[in-house]
Amino acid sequence: MNAPQGKGRALAAVAVAALAAAALWWALPEPGGESGAPTLLVLGLLGVAVLAGVSVTQVAALDGRPWATATAALFGLWVLVLWQIGVTLFDVPRVLLPAPSLIGQSLVDRWDTLAGDFVQTVLKSVLFGWALGSGLGFAIGVAIDRAPFLQRGLLPLASLTSTVPLVAVAPIAVMWFGFEWPSKAAVVVLMTFFPMLVSTLAGLQAAGRLELELMHSYAAGYGRTLRELRLPAAMPFIFGALKVNATLALIGAIVAEFFGSPTVGLGFRISTEAARMNMALVWGAIVVAAVTGSVAYALLVQLERRVAFWHPSVRATTR
Repeated sequence: MNAPQGKGRALAAVAVAALAAAALWWALPEPGGESGAPTLLVLGLLGVAVLAGVSVTQVAALDGRPWATATAALFGLWVLVLWQIGVTLFDVPRVLLPAPSLIGQSLVDRWDTLAGDFVQTVLKSVLFGWALGSGLGFAIGVAIDRAPFLQRGLLPLASLTSTVPLVAVAPIAVMWFGFEWPSKAAVVVLMTFFPMLVSTLAGLQAAGRLELELMHSYAAGYGRTLRELRLPAAMPFIFGALKVNATLALIGAIVAEFFGSPTVGLGFRISTEAARMNMALVWGAIVVAAVTGSVAYALLVQLERRVAFWHPSVRATTR
């Protein structure tokens, strides 16, 4: 099959699935008007789900980065459509699972509140803790690599930071640093330190033996070898840790806000609104956190492609 035919089949599959979803939405009964979901409509929902899966498969089969982006966007759109139709068809209570339309409405109506929560949690706690924790992990990793005796003494102690339960650290951090964002940043530092340390050590050992011997034959010292050979070879490992830490930092800051926070923050908003049964706003805060994590990951991927464009692991993902 040539490219135009594949593109035509993909667009046709998307169009057919969209028409089927529109017809099913038009046939849905009014909320609360039926005691149960009609069997025919349930079968229709299953059929739309199958057509949606076929459309995503057809788009995913097309070559090119724009089509890869379109596949992800189409998959997410179908999840929202099926979610909206499903909760409407089965008349799911809002407390259990609000419809995407209600979540979107809460995002619009309470955007000023969520924007303040975003600043408190992400721009203060997460950003500062992520940068400090990752920086400390990188610096200690280089120090351990430079002085092997530290690996026997410092590395086992550093590994303890990854075993301390978050629910135990968060209240202690609040007692030490107060209810404001520094206590949440301290939790984030603790969570992001060890992944960066381990990744840095692994990356510094990734340089090839022949390249190391060549640097040694040129009488290059540790600093020059580190700068010109070992750190460039370690970049994929370091960026891998940065991407993992971005997610850990967001989760850590939100959970830490459950144990003590001023009247602002995504974690505070989730816990408070959940107690009030305002689940639409709870899901709105979750959407803000999820989009923030996805954007941070995408930005780090783009930065990695620019910094380590020459590395085989990066070149393989850019084809």
